[in-house]
Amino acid sequence: MFNWISQTIAVTALNLRTIPRRLGSSGVAIIGIAGVVIVLVSVLSIAAGFSAAMQQSGSPSRAIVMRSGADSEMTSGLSGTEVDVIKQAPGLRRDGQTATASAELYVIIDIPKKSTNTSANVPMRGIEQTAMAVRGEASIVEGRMLEFGTNEIVVGRGASGQFAGLTVGNEFKSGQNTWKVVGIFESDGAVSETEIWCDSRVLQGAYRRGNSYQTVLAQLDSSDSFNTFRDWLTANPQVNVQVRREADYYAQQSRALSGLIQGVGFGIAALMGIGAVFGAILTMYTAVSTRSREIATLRALGFNTTSVVVSVLAESLALAAIGGAIGGAGAYLGFNGYQTSTINFATFSQVAFAFQVTPQLLGLGLIYALLMGLIGGLFPAVRAARLPIPTALREL
Repeated sequence: MFNWISQTIAVTALNLRTIPRRLGSSGVAIIGIAGVVIVLVSVLSIAAGFSAAMQQSGSPSRAIVMRSGADSEMTSGLSGTEVDVIKQAPGLRRDGQTATASAELYVIIDIPKKSTNTSANVPMRGIEQTAMAVRGEASIVEGRMLEFGTNEIVVGRGASGQFAGLTVGNEFKSGQNTWKVVGIFESDGAVSETEIWCDSRVLQGAYRRGNSYQTVLAQLDSSDSFNTFRDWLTANPQVNVQVRREADYYAQQSRALSGLIQGVGFGIAALMGIGAVFGAILTMYTAVSTRSREIATLRALGFNTTSVVVSVLAESLALAAIGGAIGGAGAYLGFNGYQTSTINFATFSQVAFAFQVTPQLLGLGLIYALLMGLIGGLFPAVRAARLPIPTALREL
């Protein structure tokens, strides 16, 4: 056993030391594998960034109340009377006699994208004065907070960066009103940074919604108060509502698009991986053929066949690791933090987010590279082990 290990280490070390002599053929495998890793990691970073933006929107100590049966804010509807009942529920945090809850209205407006000048669906949310207390992570970073009862609006940092005309001091017309941007807010990178906020009462008038809302976002006394809050409302005959944790609501919304992006990413990577594997196979076949006399000499001297197989596989894995590392670095430098926006299928509105090349994605890319290297080196390794010693010694 010790003899086999020492032989394997010796042959493997020899193969690895001779890689620089075959930079041309080795480079083909490295570049091919690096390209696959770049594509895989960069595409999956879209899903990671989108999921992060959605998940950062939710807090376990906040609850979102919608009409029973609604699957998103767009399909929900609550009357003003129902909102009053919801704000009386136990488990809801209160500031004196005021419930820390915001009854909100959600509409979609058309605003051109800065990058393409094409129309995009941007969410406009009517909020109440308690909205900033409910969303403790939100803060005004430029300008000031809107004055309720007026046509003033504040815009999320993501929306301001992605869509035209959403800078402090600008005005635009939508619905029955002309809206003036007076501030820009941040919310820890959450999906709300893609939204425009205004007074819900003013938004009702602009879109002729009467005394109606779509959701109530409630800050609970604590995360443990959720069941008390939910059970009281679902058992109350005065309202017909469903209650969900905000974190669960946004996690569910992110699944469809994230799943689609991941499917596309793995599909493209699989197709490109086939080409990279063939490149690795050709590279290793070339390496084996150019060292056939060397391999035969080692076997004639008594080196184990398995040691030869392991050495060829080790060389293929080394090339794959180099390609995987280059591809991961390229994806991180080229895509991590890149700002973009895409459609949220649940609400058919835009969500601004940043690509996230996470350590998990880099690890996945490296594993995929090593898998391609293993497959690419397997057949050449078997050929090297089966090469007849007399025939190989006669090869030039």
